[in-house]
Amino acid sequence: MATHYLEFEKPIADLEAKIEELGLLSATSGSFETEIDGLRRKAEQLRKKTYAELDPWKKTQVARHPQRPHFIDYLDALFTDYVELRGDRQFGDDQAILGGLARFRGQAVVVMGHEKGHDTATRLTHNFGMARPEGYRKAVRLMDMADRFGLPVLTFVDTAGAYPGLGAEERGQAEAIARSTERGLILGTPMIATVTGEGGSGGAIALAAANRVLILEHSIYSVISPEGAAGILWRDGARARDAANAMKITGPDLLAMKIVDRIIPEPIGGAHANREAAMQSVGDAVWDELQQLMPLNPAELRKQRSDRFYAIGRQA
Repeated sequence: MATHYLEFEKPIADLEAKIEELGLLSATSGSFETEIDGLRRKAEQLRKKTYAELDPWKKTQVARHPQRPHFIDYLDALFTDYVELRGDRQFGDDQAILGGLARFRGQAVVVMGHEKGHDTATRLTHNFGMARPEGYRKAVRLMDMADRFGLPVLTFVDTAGAYPGLGAEERGQAEAIARSTERGLILGTPMIATVTGEGGSGGAIALAAANRVLILEHSIYSVISPEGAAGILWRDGARARDAANAMKITGPDLLAMKIVDRIIPEPIGGAHANREAAMQSVGDAVWDELQQLMPLNPAELRKQRSDRFYAIGRQA
């Protein structure tokens, strides 16, 4: 897979292009290992410095990176015995939200998440991760099953928001999102949500009304996209950078406001730079949180969840 560089990564891209060029020359014109090693060190230092200084708008770009691990990647890396369950038993199946039964490190769970797709065909199949009402009703059906059989629920959030199309609105988009959010809040089993990319608006909270909400270091979680906020505030979507800087959508701000509970570190260069390491870090963090929640009974889980959400934004 060819590396996709973001705009702010251009200096890194230039260095790595030189490394590749010297590598090809080494095969025909002698060894350039010393020069290549020096350039690799320089590129690594530049990448480390660049990612240590990301502002909210750059983090938004990283959160949307097309090579970032998606839900199906986490399924393959972290879960076994996965059995997909489809349909909402009312209208149809929505492939923007996938889910089913699986085992996570030996523990039976219900797992679900937004899937954006990796290429044109799969992005169209999964509607770029923007779910319609039947996607959220499928989520409710899966949570009902988890409650019935006493299974923890693990969700992976990565969506720009719920699909705003006419058909989705006609089929009750807002009601479906509200029902999914409500179902998470009253669930009698542990629920852990992880924001792996974008956590956009009600489309995200519908899968994140959990006991614990985790977020990757370069992910974002917001009530509206920076472009949408800029369009409302200034009637100018080009001011998305200004909106992102003002909205407090990154991990540290979200943690301070008690909107998220834990920031999962990413490899240098972002989750897309070392997908396996990033997914392993997510697995370790989710497992750690799950071990703390498993001893709690249904009443304790519901109270912990309600206390958590009531505490958002309040001063100590």
